[in-house]
Amino acid sequence: MNPYEGMFLISQSVAVDLQGVADEIADMISRHGGELIAMTKWDERRLAYEIDKQKRGVYILTFFSAPGDTITELERDVNLSERFMRLMVTKADHLTMEQMQAADGREALATEAKLRAERAQEEEQRGSGTVTLGAPPKPEPRAEEAQPESEAPAEAPSDAPAEQAPAGDDEPQS
Repeated sequence: MNPYEGMFLISQSVAVDLQGVADEIADMISRHGGELIAMTKWDERRLAYEIDKQKRGVYILTFFSAPGDTITELERDVNLSERFMRLMVTKADHLTMEQMQAADGREALATEAKLRAERAQEEEQRGSGTVTLGAPPKPEPRAEEAQPESEAPAEAPSDAPAEQAPAGDDEPQS
């Protein structure tokens, strides 16, 4: 059994079900004879280039031990799955077992997964998942910015200079 570091990339739309993705990663590793040591959400960031029309992604870092032939099977499963955008696996010989276990963030991952699921449910109930066309509505001014019509300032003078009559033409000509 060799130690490995795996970086899974998922889209933000898939990250709504973060706990389901974490369970699927653990299942894939164990199905191919590996043992998951640690898993954590590494980062959520803008991608250097679009992947499957996605501009942002969520990275999930895993540490696991597995036989050497497991990696190709794991990469094949990720490529066949529609939930994962990319996978990068490297050997983790430079890390000790204690260092890998210290990176375990499954509890924080489960907490974030719960919050994402609640937020998605609230968005669905509000109906903000609908797409509207046209310009966004203009925000209404806050109470301290709004002025009553009676106290509205008079029309501001324009910056253009006023036309002046030519000198010497003070009297109207008949």
